[in-house]
Amino acid sequence: MSSRRERANAAPSSHRPPVPDEGLVIRGEDWYGRDLSGQRFARHTFYDTDWTEVVNDGGIFDECTFSGVRFNASRHTNAAFTNCTFKSCTFFDTRFEQCKAVGSLFQQSTFNLFSVTGGDWSFVGLPGADLRKAVFEGVRMREADLTAARLEGATITGVDLSGAMLHGSKLTGADLRGSDLSALDPRTVELAGAKIDLEQAAVIATSLGFDVC
Repeated sequence: MSSRRERANAAPSSHRPPVPDEGLVIRGEDWYGRDLSGQRFARHTFYDTDWTEVVNDGGIFDECTFSGVRFNASRHTNAAFTNCTFKSCTFFDTRFEQCKAVGSLFQQSTFNLFSVTGGDWSFVGLPGADLRKAVFEGVRMREADLTAARLEGATITGVDLSGAMLHGSKLTGADLRGSDLSALDPRTVELAGAKIDLEQAAVIATSLGFDVC
């Protein structure tokens, strides 16, 4: 598990270099609307590939690199993207449902109408990501790196954020109800207008040194 933790903590400049084997490089291809269900890729590199409206049910991608890939309006269900790197990718109206993204790192990518429901995104790296109004529901995100992430107006409900790195993140107006906020230090994040439940309020008050009775 330590290797996954290292990926989640990786700085944007320390990502894994492209796979040198040209046989594993897919460059500039148009995969518009392709069905990738059940397919497997390991250590492949995808450069400037169009994945618009791709359908992916149960596809497996392990230690793959995605650079400049357009995931617009793609749908991913029960798929796995483990220890992958996503750099300068576009996620517009992209949905992940019951997917596994353990140890994956997202860098310099754009997220609009981005939705993740269920699945395991533990040790994922999203430092500095602009995830305003994104939706995360019922996702496991243990020890995820959300340092300085922009999450204003996001829906983050029923999410396991235990051990997550949230320093400098902006959660203004976010809906956090039902999520594990045990790793959140309210002195290091922006929380104005965020929605929390009574149990979460007690956790935050305790972290500030209050004796909740």
